[in-house]
Amino acid sequence: MAITALHTAATGMQALSTKIDVIANNIANADTVGYKAARTNFQDLLYQLRAQPGVQTSAEDTKAPLGTQVGLGVALSNTQTMFRQGSFVQTGEPLDAMIQGDGFFQVELPGGGTGYTRAGNFVRNPNGELVLGDAFGHRLKDAPTIPQDIPINNVSITTDGRFVATKQDGTQEDLGQIQLVRFVNPAGLLQYGSNIYTQTAASGEPIQALAGQNGLGTVVPATLEQSTTEAVTELVELIKTQRVFQMNSQTIQAADQALQVVASLRT
Repeated sequence: MAITALHTAATGMQALSTKIDVIANNIANADTVGYKAARTNFQDLLYQLRAQPGVQTSAEDTKAPLGTQVGLGVALSNTQTMFRQGSFVQTGEPLDAMIQGDGFFQVELPGGGTGYTRAGNFVRNPNGELVLGDAFGHRLKDAPTIPQDIPINNVSITTDGRFVATKQDGTQEDLGQIQLVRFVNPAGLLQYGSNIYTQTAASGEPIQALAGQNGLGTVVPATLEQSTTEAVTELVELIKTQRVFQMNSQTIQAADQALQVVASLRT
């Protein structure tokens, strides 16, 4: 029936509208450090069973090989963050760091919670603490305090997450070491904003260890991980989504015209 087609096409337009929103966010964050692109997953809805396959036909000893099943549209099942490795760029900044492999940096959230991030653009605040270079300056959890008399350019980060300061006499001082965490299902993390994720029941408990141990990646100093948004791919998906959206709109117009014809026949 044309009424069914109207509803089915409307579900398609609604789902595709959400996909356009996700694509727009991916493109907007094409230059965001540590950003992980997301994708939309869809599922078909219930079906109207108008004729059961395999039922007895009017002829003896025969059964219908096929039935009549009419779908009722599509729905957005979820959005999935794709935690693939991003490309890297060497910045030369001593407090920049990138995780090569699995894992997250830990940062402190307001209220005492813990957030997890792939962004490694850290800076030193007036108290000598290492904070994330975002608008809120979330503090790197368990990070050593860098004394104010040590120039930033004299600080380096090792592949296992140790912070080392080189003194004026050439000797080195170990300031401390951070730990990374990983999750069994990182796609189940909740996006907090500011390049930060938080734990959920779907992500599982954080598995904490030193960099390079227990399945965790290593730290690459003076380097940042770039966004995983692939501009060309996103633009192709955007064009394809627009075309499918238009086809659903045309389906609604065709169904509406069919209803007008039916209504005119009844008058």
